[in-house]
Amino acid sequence: MTSVKAMTAAIRLLTATLAVVPAAHAYLDPSTGSMIVSAIIGIFATLALAVKTWWYKLKSLFRRRDDGNAGGD
Repeated sequence: MTSVKAMTAAIRLLTATLAVVPAAHAYLDPSTGSMIVSAIIGIFATLALAVKTWWYKLKSLFRRRDDGNAGGD
């Protein structure tokens, strides 16, 4: 129960901190936007590869094992 209270307190602290952040007034050039888009695409590609890897491992747990001797040799 204390972990739920700690998590609630952390979320409230984060929300309060983000509510009082001042404006940055910073300039972002066009190459920065391209870099951000590339990073987002990379994150999605990494997540897709991780899901694919985990999916094949999960499928292999439920797949029947075939030793190759059932072919009538």
